[in-house]
This record gives sequence, structure tokens and C-alpha cells, in this order.
Amino acid sequence: MLSLLRLLCFYALGLGYEKLVRGQDDNPDTGARFLCRAMTIGADTCLVPVVREPNTAAQEEVLRNTVMQLSETVLQQKESIVNQLGTINELTTKLSLCESASEEGKYESGGSWSKNNQNTMGDLPRDPNDTIDNLGKTMQSLKDRLENLEQQQQRANMSGALFPSELRDLLQHRLGDLEKQLLSKVNNLEEEKSLLYNETTAHRQKTESTLNSLLTRINELEKGGSGFKSPEQFKLVLPLRTNYLYGRMAKSLPEMYSFTLCMWLRSSAGPGIGTPFSYGVSGQANEIVLMEWGNNPIELLINDKVAQLPLSVRDGRWQHICITWTTRDGLWEAYQDGQKLGAGDNLAPWHCIKPGGAIILGQEQDVVGGRFDATQAFVGELSQVNIWDKVLKPADILTMANCSSYTPGNVVSWLDSDVEVFGGGAAKLPLEICQDRLSETES
Repeated sequence: MLSLLRLLCFYALGLGYEKLVRGQDDNPDTGARFLCRAMTIGADTCLVPVVREPNTAAQEEVLRNTVMQLSETVLQQKESIVNQLGTINELTTKLSLCESASEEGKYESGGSWSKNNQNTMGDLPRDPNDTIDNLGKTMQSLKDRLENLEQQQQRANMSGALFPSELRDLLQHRLGDLEKQLLSKVNNLEEEKSLLYNETTAHRQKTESTLNSLLTRINELEKGGSGFKSPEQFKLVLPLRTNYLYGRMAKSLPEMYSFTLCMWLRSSAGPGIGTPFSYGVSGQANEIVLMEWGNNPIELLINDKVAQLPLSVRDGRWQHICITWTTRDGLWEAYQDGQKLGAGDNLAPWHCIKPGGAIILGQEQDVVGGRFDATQAFVGELSQVNIWDKVLKPADILTMANCSSYTPGNVVSWLDSDVEVFGGGAAKLPLEICQDRLSETES
């Protein structure tokens, strides 16, 4: 019985050895293993393979991946260390160069400043007045010595002894040289004093200019915040038809090939409200003018060319006015309270709005910035005068007219600091235009 079992085991081992020798090319390893067991004759002799636990292969794969990741991390750390070593070497080299340059740059010689910043000339004190006093004392001492020698010569002559004339000439020559040196040093000190005075004067003037600009800016800020909730919430009031009440915008216009002019205005003056807006440049006082004169309709002037606008604004209520113009074919449009009431063309076609002029609110200019006519003056109130260098869309104009939004001009915007008032009686007062207009509608 035992011999039969041994034969079965040897047979199984022989099959395994044969597969090992062949390299298992035909049947790849499937992970099966065989065990030899003692069995009785007649029992089932089918060998049961031992199946490898499935977790073993997964663990091996995880370990393999971990090893690969650690290897990559080691390589990255190695590269980082190499780069840091290179940076350290470069910084060390630069530090050495700086140290050597600082050691070579120490300047110390006679007549200059030493390491301790001490004057090493030795012949001049730091105070110019002390220098002049010391040189004067030296001259006085030499003159006294010369007088003593002359007195000795006189006594010697009286006693019959001869005083050497060569010595006297030598002393006089030496005294003359010293006087020249004294004058030269005094002149140098005067020049240095003059230069120092000029530098001090220039510095004082610069300081005064800076202080004046700061004071001006502070005054502007104080004016800008005087009673207005925001810089644009104010109105310009021009109560009388005169030639001296007006407002002036601090900014000018650039070169433009199209524009949009919008404003809020309120007037009940007659006949005609006058000139709420005018822009004049050198050589053309009527570059852009919006006016109503006498019983004529409101007119828009571009380069002294005229277009009549179908607008009516003499009801004593706040009205929102927008005018657009483009150089192409001289196209223009007129809006009142967000609605387009008129349009036309051939108004100064292909003309370019000239830059650098004067913007006057409330007067028509016969020359740039002046020579006003009282009969053309605006009487009423103005607010939120804005200018854009493009034609605004109708939807944008409507949102401003119905107080849905406020869009300041990209060329000229309505700011308290940019509007200057001229003439007694003209004033800037707080205004919330939308609330004021709403109260007008309710009344």
C-alpha cells in the first residue's frame, strides 16, 4: 500500500519536473499547485489543485507600484538638490564679488573724506566764516611781524647798523602771495555759498509748489464734498439773463468724429431758453452749440452749420435731452425723455470736431471762452451734462432718461470738481434729479 502511494507521488513530481524543463511554453502558469495525499485503493484519485489566494496578486501589484513611485520621488528629490546646490554656488560667487568690490571701493586720500567721514584737509575748517577769520588772523600776524622788522630796521639805522633789504623784499613778496591765496580762498567760499543758496532756494520753491498743489487739491475735495451726496448730484442754477452768469467745464474735448451730448435741463424762460451749451475752438467759436433764440426752434450748430431740432423744453419741468452726431454724411438724432423725436443728415458732413476748446454752460461764445451776448444767455437749471465720443444706442439713452441707470460721459463727465461757476447769483446746489422729477410728475 505504501509503495503504491510513493509511486503516485513520484509520478506527480516527475510531471512537474518535466514542465519545468520545458519552460512551460505550451501551458503558461495558471497559478495551480498540486499536493500528494495518502489515499486508499479504490478512492477517487483526482488531484485537487490548490488555488492561489486572489489577494496575493493584488498585494504584489500594489507593492510594485509603491516601489515605482518611491523611485520617481527619489529622482525628483535628487534633481531638486542639484538645482539648489547650483543656486547656492551662484549666490556665493555673487556675495564674494560684492565683498571684494566693497573693500576696493573704500576711498581715502589726502584732501578727501576718510572712513570716519572726517575732513583731512587740515587747512580749512568746516565753517566758511571760521576760515575767513583764521586767514585774517594769519595776515594780521604777518603784518605785525613785518612792522616789527621795519621798526628794528629803523632802530638799526639810527644805531648805524644796516638792515638787509633782501630780507624785507622777501617778506613783502611772501605777504603778497599770502594775500592772493586769501583772496582766492575767500572767492571760492563765496562761490560755494552762492551755490548752496541757489540749491536751497530751488528746494524751497519746489517744497512750496508741492504744498500749494496739496492745498489746491484739499480745497477741491472740500468743495466737492460740500453738501452733495455724490459728485454728480448737483445742479447749476443760472437765474438771470445776463452776459456774466455762466459755468465752465474744466475739461476740454479731444478730436472727435462722432459724439453724444446728454443733459437734464429745466427752464420756463421766453422767448427762447437761450444757450445751455456751447463749445468753441480757435478759429471757430461755434464748433458745437445748442441754443434756442427768440421764437426759433432749438438749433444744433456744428462748425457753424445749423440743424433745427423738434424739441420742446419750455414747460418749466425737468427734461432729458440727448443729441447724437457723426461725421459720416453728417447724420444727427435728437432725443427728449428717452424718445427719438427727430433725425437728419448733411450737418457738417465729414467734419472733425477740433480739440482743445472751451466748454461754456449758459452762454454762446463769440470768441473762445468769452464775449457773451446777454440776449443769448440761458435762464434755468442744468444737471448731468455728459459727452461721449461715440453715438450711444437708443436703449442706453432710454435707461438714463427714465432713471434706470446713470452713465457718466467717457470724454466729459458731470463732476462737482470739474464745473466752475462765474458771476454773482449763479450757484451749484444739491439735486437728486430722479426724485425731483418724480415729485413734479405727482404734482
